[in-house]
Amino acid sequence: MREYKKIGVWQTAFLGDAVLTLPLLKALKDRYSDAEIHFFVRAGVQSVFEGQPEITQVRPFAKRGKQKSLNAAVRLGWEIGREGFDLWISTHTSLRSALVAGATGIKRRIGYSHPWYNRLAYTETVDRRFNELAEIERLMELARPLGITGPAPKARLILPEESVLAAARFWETSAFDRPVLGLHPGSTWPTKCWPVQYFSDIVTKATAEGAHVLVFAGPGEEQVAAQVIDGAKADPLRVTNLAGQLSLPDLAAYLGRLDAYLTNDSGPMHLAWTQDVPLVALFGPTVEQLGFFPRGANSTVLQNDGLECRPCGLHGPKKCPKGHFKCMQELTTDRVWDALKVKLGLS
Repeated sequence: MREYKKIGVWQTAFLGDAVLTLPLLKALKDRYSDAEIHFFVRAGVQSVFEGQPEITQVRPFAKRGKQKSLNAAVRLGWEIGREGFDLWISTHTSLRSALVAGATGIKRRIGYSHPWYNRLAYTETVDRRFNELAEIERLMELARPLGITGPAPKARLILPEESVLAAARFWETSAFDRPVLGLHPGSTWPTKCWPVQYFSDIVTKATAEGAHVLVFAGPGEEQVAAQVIDGAKADPLRVTNLAGQLSLPDLAAYLGRLDAYLTNDSGPMHLAWTQDVPLVALFGPTVEQLGFFPRGANSTVLQNDGLECRPCGLHGPKKCPKGHFKCMQELTTDRVWDALKVKLGLS
């Protein structure tokens, strides 16, 4: 079987999609242990993967910035093609990704078989089998032409040492004498968000029953975090607002130390489960069957299974198409707390 020395893996979707690619990267490194693996990701998320041992270099792509044009994609492909790569794997079905791949001229290029133009951009294509497989297994299909088959290897997120130390210092300084619950009430898509007051009610329940609550939120989500805390009836000393204060790798390191985590279907959800953090994930407009779910025995997905309108999209629209938002409104705080308190050891 042919050996490869320099492999490029193209995954420039959202943070969670990049995390879901870690088993594929591990499988490639296990097979080609001497190869350099360059991981091309969406600009802004690269810092999360800089401690990953399978990756030689994490390379950001500004798909929403200076590199967003199709001409820029072609130019980037030309530049990559001069770097000596001998294997290229693309996890995307977009025209931009196909243009990058084709322009590289790398001798072996593997991608998905649809849309039709992918067959012009790649030397080999595989079916994505979207309705048959979960996302990790769909990604592993890209390794099949290389003779890599079988179950996806377990891949744990390994963070930069400075972020691990930052989280350790925070826990030491805080001197928590009770279980720590993390909450992340935000998401890029509004319909993926459980109602703010419901999160507030969880803060009330958790602090009353002996937990400390950390509220996480990314840039632009600070107001939501403040609303969650303001709406709770809780001792302020048992709630810490970390909204907008952490880099992505620091956020991941903090999540890794939690006793339990409550989150919408979001990128941080993936940062948590891949570290085996006990979590409860709330799925509204999306469903577990789409394949982008948290894995492992410590992960629990709660969703309203009785609605025929679910899923209403791959990501979830800005507004409920039916106008009732029952997928989240009917997901009760009692049901969520029952799942969380077991993970916190408070049942």
